[in-house]
Amino acid sequence: MTDDRTVEDLLRTLAPQVLGLLVRRHGQFDRCEDAVQEALLAAATQWPAQGVPDNPRAWLLTVATRRLTDEWRSESARRDREVAVALREPAYAQVAPAADAEPAVADADDTLTLLFLCCHPALAPSAQVALTLRAVGGLSTAQIARAHLLPEATMSQRIRRAKQRIEAAGARFLMPGPGERGERLRTVLRVLYLIFNEGYTASSGPDLRRAELTGEAIRLARVLHGLLPDDGEVTGLLALMLLTDAHRAARVGEDGELVPLTEQDRARWDAGAIAEGVALVTEALTWSPPGPYQLQAAIAAVHAEAPTAAETDWPQIVALYRLLARIAPNPMVTLNQAVAVAMVDGPRAGLALLTPLDADERMAGHHRLAAVRAHLLELAGEPGAAREAYLAAARGTTSLPEQRYLELRAARLAGRPSQGGSQGSRPRAHSTPGR
Repeated sequence: MTDDRTVEDLLRTLAPQVLGLLVRRHGQFDRCEDAVQEALLAAATQWPAQGVPDNPRAWLLTVATRRLTDEWRSESARRDREVAVALREPAYAQVAPAADAEPAVADADDTLTLLFLCCHPALAPSAQVALTLRAVGGLSTAQIARAHLLPEATMSQRIRRAKQRIEAAGARFLMPGPGERGERLRTVLRVLYLIFNEGYTASSGPDLRRAELTGEAIRLARVLHGLLPDDGEVTGLLALMLLTDAHRAARVGEDGELVPLTEQDRARWDAGAIAEGVALVTEALTWSPPGPYQLQAAIAAVHAEAPTAAETDWPQIVALYRLLARIAPNPMVTLNQAVAVAMVDGPRAGLALLTPLDADERMAGHHRLAAVRAHLLELAGEPGAAREAYLAAARGTTSLPEQRYLELRAARLAGRPSQGGSQGSRPRAHSTPGR
């Protein structure tokens, strides 16, 4: 007998390696991925009872190859298919495996190439996420659908269309050339970060987080770091995930309510994850030019190293946000920077940074803008305006835990008299919903 968890972890590690080998040999990403999923299902059924084979990757590769062979054998009108293939230039070789051949297992790990393929620019971000979780993460369609609160049939269709779009785009199972590799790597990092963020703060539904997604994002970031240990941004992303996820045990109260960063019991933070994350980003910043993920990880490290919320080094965080805003400006950076500035220069200074965001179409109707404004208005001594902003933010989110938190903040302000906060007064530690 073999522990089910051990088998699951092993299968997720081997899935992209086996799929990469099949696609490199035979092309037809769609069919190869289906064959690998069938092999994974067979392994998940047999290995816990019969034990893990001596060479588990070779076992999976053999089973998947036989599935492909059976499919090709059972196809009708083979001659018509071969003629159709001959009349067009294939995106990559489409060669059926030998009927009885036991495939030799190559030593090459094609996981990175597979990640680049799943994050092909022809795909929409949602399709990139779904395909990465399925092909590289080894998650079943049902698991991915459950994590995204979608019907399995809907997710199955999304994944199928993504694979077909890759075929139609003429994608080759090759590493991108030097000119394209940097851009494609940024896409891979963004996809992994999207997966992590959706798991850490679910965008909809009754639960604050989805552990399946955060765990998979961190695992894939570790895989990528192992493949590209000398890339500072890959290191920074892994550090950022570890430092953020270290808060998870303290983010939810006994009744499932959201607990903001400054009110969390820091004794419940994961000290091991914090130590690893701090070491990773500190080391990366010594040899790599600072990039967006490294800077975000550095900000998370400053929060993590503060013994209490009151002892947070806010001036250092402001300096890091200013640098981040210069090299990677975007509305979310400005939003977080406004909170940090408010902690140093007062809530009015933070509110001033929010004003340009009202005209930014990317933030139109975003509940986070209303939530941060509500928090800063509360610190500035304007409870009436703060209450309205909290309610607006609650109406804008589809996450039930965030909605309950924001409504509670608004309720606490009902009937509170205005205090007329001063421009330069330093506010108390902030309690906006977040990490």
